[in-house]
Amino acid sequence: MRPVYLDNAATSFPKPPQVVQAVTHYMTDIGSSINRGGYSRAYSTAETVLETRERLCGLFGFSKARNVIFTANVTYALNFLLKGCLRPGDHVLTGPLEHNAVIRPLVQLQEQGITFDRIPLLPTGEPDLQVVKEMIRPNTRMMALSHASNVSGQILPLQALGRLCREHGIFFVVDAAQTAGTVPIHMEEMEIDGLAFTGHKGLLGPQGIGGFLVTDDLATQMRPLIAGGTGSFSHRGTMPDSLPDRFEAGTPNLPGIFGLHAALDFLSTTGLKAIRSHEVALTSILEEGLWEHPALQLVGPRDSQCKTGVTSINFLGRDNAEIARQLESQWGIMTRCGLHCAPDAHRMLGTYPQGTVRFSFGWYNTEGEARFARNAILSMVS
Repeated sequence: MRPVYLDNAATSFPKPPQVVQAVTHYMTDIGSSINRGGYSRAYSTAETVLETRERLCGLFGFSKARNVIFTANVTYALNFLLKGCLRPGDHVLTGPLEHNAVIRPLVQLQEQGITFDRIPLLPTGEPDLQVVKEMIRPNTRMMALSHASNVSGQILPLQALGRLCREHGIFFVVDAAQTAGTVPIHMEEMEIDGLAFTGHKGLLGPQGIGGFLVTDDLATQMRPLIAGGTGSFSHRGTMPDSLPDRFEAGTPNLPGIFGLHAALDFLSTTGLKAIRSHEVALTSILEEGLWEHPALQLVGPRDSQCKTGVTSINFLGRDNAEIARQLESQWGIMTRCGLHCAPDAHRMLGTYPQGTVRFSFGWYNTEGEARFARNAILSMVS
């Protein structure tokens, strides 16, 4: 039985061969750090790190490579952006489909006198901009939300929300965990102040590397959450004021950055348009005939163009965890079931507390695998 990996919304697999080669090359042939060695190999490593920042700017429509900050993952990045900026008395608007990477930091910040509200969505899945406008208070400092739901795949209209934030002097922070590398993002056109990303999903890089891109305006309002050595301004007892050093204490994950560097090269060569079209096509194949089935509850947009390569299914009257187990044991199909670290999304979608079985496609999945998964689903409910 040939395994079929359909859990790309959690971690993309497999990785492009050059990503694996880049990580191995760093570990076996380089090994040096950056800002901490006065020799050519260290300088060459620093050039690769700078190139990676520049490639991320190119991918995300941003112009300042020094404002690209590396962290361990998107969760760390969101904590930097939220906890580094918000102060007691501030109010935040967030989305109704958020991952815990956004919600849990906001819940923690409530202990410091920070409040937040969730913007509602229309039946179409888009926010009612007039209602959102009415929710803005004099103390609203930020809107922080996911570009797309990791449960339903619903993609939100960032440009309209970014314009609204700019008109009201509110920082706009976006969690791009589910869209970076698969859905076009242009920070300047969408008026995004802080964009958090992770390398191991759509960017096709290794685990343990992520980060955020931040405008100067937002960066000047942020406190460093972590302090320590940067290899720069070492005579000072405080963190440097300059970016990226201000938010990058300690030795970075250089094997991860080298892998991400290679992944970004692969994405550039392949093209975001091709990747997006591929995932839309596979999702459409999988969902054909499933929406009308009486034993299945699919959530999110029916139009695959309006979402990421995610299909979430509640198997009515069945244990979703048992369904996921059978999909692997009988069909070799690997999925994820449960609440997907996004209980609020499931409450809104009507799948709480049982959750769903999530099928999520990536670049290396095939049309044959999509049909195979659809046939497996139909066989299990026939």
